[in-house]
Amino acid sequence: MSTQTSSATAMSTPSFLRRHGLWFFMLALMLVLPWVFYDHEKGRHSGFAITLLSEMALMSIFALSYNMLMGQAGLLSFGHAVLFGVGAYFVAHTLNFIKASGLPIPVELMPLVGGIGGLVCGVLTGYVATKQRATAFAMITMGIGELLTAAALMFMTFFGGEGGITTDRVVDTSLFGIPYTRPIQVYYLLVAWAMIAALLMYLQTQTPLGRMANASRDNYERTQFVGYDPRVIRYWQFILSGFFAGVAGGMYCLVYEIVTFDTLAAVKSANALLATYIGGAVGFFGPIMGAVLVVGMQSGVSLHTSAWLLYLGVVFIAMVIYAPGGLLGLFANHLPIIRMGRMRELLVPYARVLLPALLMTAGFVLFVEIVTHQTINAAQGKKFSLLGLKPDPGSLVVWAGAIIAMVAGALWLRHEGRFFMAKWNALIEDAKARGIVG
Repeated sequence: MSTQTSSATAMSTPSFLRRHGLWFFMLALMLVLPWVFYDHEKGRHSGFAITLLSEMALMSIFALSYNMLMGQAGLLSFGHAVLFGVGAYFVAHTLNFIKASGLPIPVELMPLVGGIGGLVCGVLTGYVATKQRATAFAMITMGIGELLTAAALMFMTFFGGEGGITTDRVVDTSLFGIPYTRPIQVYYLLVAWAMIAALLMYLQTQTPLGRMANASRDNYERTQFVGYDPRVIRYWQFILSGFFAGVAGGMYCLVYEIVTFDTLAAVKSANALLATYIGGAVGFFGPIMGAVLVVGMQSGVSLHTSAWLLYLGVVFIAMVIYAPGGLLGLFANHLPIIRMGRMRELLVPYARVLLPALLMTAGFVLFVEIVTHQTINAAQGKKFSLLGLKPDPGSLVVWAGAIIAMVAGALWLRHEGRFFMAKWNALIEDAKARGIVG
């Protein structure tokens, strides 16, 4: 008996790691990354790196909560930031109340307070929004978002107007005796809550509600035929999504210690939409990938160019046209070829596509940066610089070089794209013949 038990355990361990290895990898990555940017000479972590990683963690949860609507239930929301922002305001007022009253509420529970705030907001706004679906639902959520944003500027008591609500995360009560005076301490608290929230959202996809949300998304009428009310499904999904969006909002308040009307605005909702779509709403981990990319472009690319938002828009448009499944969908499309063991056959086609793509991108970036400099930066007295190079932005040669590179790269890419698609289609047809692709 003991031999059989130990054998079963040995067989189950690799299976467990195979099924949940990605979770352990993400946790280990989040724990280790801050130390990659540790300054040993000064004995402290990079403030920029910690803030960037913290923003990625909270944006990942925000995007996952958004995907509970768009990916699971097929509901396109333009006002998801309302749930996020209300959760953040709840935490800000709770921290201020703790400071004033001395209540022994641990700071580690603040994201949960934000979740309650988002849930309450979801109950109230979701009752109205989920009466409709599709385009009508999107328009209602947009209206709710604009309504709350305007209210944040009018009702000073709760929202604080344009100045918002400031707070202090350093309270006297902590479950672990941590003061949270250092950003690295707050970051690890965010990692803990991010893992908890992500795991709960993943488990929710396996529940009857999660399954019926998928059914309502795929076939609205058939869901009614089997005895379920799609409106009730949408409402509960909206409420749960609000809870996790509020958790992300609570994390936001802990990081920045100030909450303004921007947390409710359409731009924040757009960030969730971009992260979810670019990463891929087709799978659970897609929004996380998209959140990392969007935050990286906002915080990293914006340091080098004021046109970063244009680049983000181009990436979004390219994903919509050429990869509607997002980054995760691109990876999933390669799985049949990987299973056949023929991925190496795509190395040459990919190399042939990469070269013209790089040429076209270089020309496009140079053109955009020249235009940006001539229209904005030059008036501010800034000198033109691109990746350490300092070409003359007024030179016709530079302008012509950018346009020629962009056009030639596009034409070359179109030509090589035919070769790539021919090889790709042949491999997919082979996968279908072997039964790997249905």
